[in-house]
Amino acid sequence: MNFRLGEGFAFSGEFPFVTETRITEKLESADMLAVNTLGQFAKHPRVSALRRFITGWHLSYLTADNTRGIPEAGPQEYLSPTGDNLPNVVQYFREQYPQHLDNLLNRLRCCVPRLERVYAEFLTDGRLLLRVKDAPFEQPVLAKYASDGTLKMLAYLTLLHNPESLPLIGIEEPENQLHPRLLPELCEECRNATAQTQLMVTTHSPFFVNGLRPEELWVLYRDEQGFTQARRASDMLGINEFIAEGALLGQLWMEGYFEVGDPLTNNGGPR
Repeated sequence: MNFRLGEGFAFSGEFPFVTETRITEKLESADMLAVNTLGQFAKHPRVSALRRFITGWHLSYLTADNTRGIPEAGPQEYLSPTGDNLPNVVQYFREQYPQHLDNLLNRLRCCVPRLERVYAEFLTDGRLLLRVKDAPFEQPVLAKYASDGTLKMLAYLTLLHNPESLPLIGIEEPENQLHPRLLPELCEECRNATAQTQLMVTTHSPFFVNGLRPEELWVLYRDEQGFTQARRASDMLGINEFIAEGALLGQLWMEGYFEVGDPLTNNGGPR
């Protein structure tokens, strides 16, 4: 398959065979994306599958402040990119997957000491309020008074462990507003989620990187022409040997053992 603005071609059938015929399509306008347009026709099943895969991507830019909102009531299956519908997703899990929500909250309790309960409460004006109950206190507090770390970890867990998995999840800098000691735990949650979905995380935190394996980490840098390049940590000289001796990736990164990616050395390029 090949796609450009205004034109594209695909092959007939659901699977690639040598005997298939190439189908060329000319779109009406040069600013139309072929994969989006052709993917809506049943005669292009593989283009349709690609379109569904791309439209199912979820790119996350979570902030704790966004999760503190009071949205309109109503269950919602997936967390929004900013996390502003977290109460709706908690409501959805409680109604459709109560055991799944209990398991998710058990994971959260491992990271948030004394957490007892998180639930969504209906207000008389038709909105939904998230409440958090800690063990030392008799009454739960409103989400707006809960810690940033509690809300962000809850949001990430609902995103990573949704019963209806997404084809691709992208997470931008999860270390923001989280305690550094929680980042290896979040890294492990991300790894567990890859059993059901593809995951891409960008980070500047050595604490998060400490939880990764060399084959899981790609370091981005710009070459002399200004183009972004990527180098896998496991392909860098000496990294696998250091890890075998008990070193952590984030420590090796901060101590300058990575061949690329240090902005203070050769503009981030190879040493």
